[in-house]
Amino acid sequence: MENISVSPLGHGAEAQEAHEETAASDGFSRASIASLLVGHCAGMLDLVALPVWVGANLVGWFQLDPQKAGLLATLFLSGQVVSSMFLAPRFGRVPARLLAAGGFGVGALAFFGLAMTSNYLAMLALHLMGGLGAGCALTMVHGTMGRSIRPHRLFAFAGLTLACFGIVILGSGKAIIAAASGHALFLVFGAVMAVAALLAACAFPRARVQAASQHAAAGKLSPRVWAGMIGMGIFCMAQSMIFPFIERIGIDRGYSIALVSTVLMAIGFCNLMPTPLAALLEKRVRAESAILAGIVVHIAIITAITQLPGIETYAIGVALVTTPMLFVHTFLFGLLARLDPSGRSLAATPAMVMIGSTIGPVFGGTLVMAVGYSGLGIGVVMLAIAAAACFYKMGKGE
Repeated sequence: MENISVSPLGHGAEAQEAHEETAASDGFSRASIASLLVGHCAGMLDLVALPVWVGANLVGWFQLDPQKAGLLATLFLSGQVVSSMFLAPRFGRVPARLLAAGGFGVGALAFFGLAMTSNYLAMLALHLMGGLGAGCALTMVHGTMGRSIRPHRLFAFAGLTLACFGIVILGSGKAIIAAASGHALFLVFGAVMAVAALLAACAFPRARVQAASQHAAAGKLSPRVWAGMIGMGIFCMAQSMIFPFIERIGIDRGYSIALVSTVLMAIGFCNLMPTPLAALLEKRVRAESAILAGIVVHIAIITAITQLPGIETYAIGVALVTTPMLFVHTFLFGLLARLDPSGRSLAATPAMVMIGSTIGPVFGGTLVMAVGYSGLGIGVVMLAIAAAACFYKMGKGE
């Protein structure tokens, strides 16, 4: 039940070509894997781009206060949640390629619209529109990944690709804003979505699923699966409360723009580590233990950033701020694939990731205005502890 074989549909020469091009023993052609990896980056754009999206662009360039800027990000994430919650239970019965390509296409149009307006009401609507499209596409991407032969490894490859993507976005985002305005950053985001839409239209895999997953799709999700999904939602809320404001923490402490930009770029390089490490440890470490260890590291990093003074502490903490999330999510993805062969829980990845993230930015911005960055850090740590409790419950019974 753990290994679910999938392959692109095709006939004659097309099927033979797809078979010959299977890569990494995941049952997909190289072109299909490229479509999934790029789709993962486009759909998870907020995960790597929030510091420049919210901090440098919406607050820094558009001159919105943290609460209004956070609300825009929250609307984008809300759109992803709505799409994923609606489509995930129907995964396997809806046209995945069409929804992936169409969803990314809608996301591209939304960002191109944002590149042409500074009206706050229009920005609200376009952020929601972009989130709906991205969530639709990402649901299909993650559900399809979950039905691969080795979902843990494929998701680790996706995480590594996202880390490389993050280096580019975090390293160039502030420079793009400085050189060509905040609207130009939204043009870049739109181009990313457009490329993902094109690849999905041309190469998104169509999976034939074994009877095991079809049988699982008829049953209810187990309490362990629900505990893992809820825990991931809480953990992502904790992450999204702090991540959009790490750039502002450095600036408000008086650190130079050059230093803060360098630290943000270092996030991408540090993110090259956790997913390969998770892939290496797949068969060596119990997934539940790895997940809880990642939470502990996350708590330590957030405490260092928000409670301890010193430029060195800030720089090291910020550089590592997203590595526990990537490590934990890789193990959780593989574990959920084993516990739920239907792929429905993994198709709901955008919902479980974004439902917590939906209120995170605006809640984080409100905390910053009310009690400062120190209070924000305490709130994040409390949520991380709640997530650890859910993951502990998930690990019971095995």
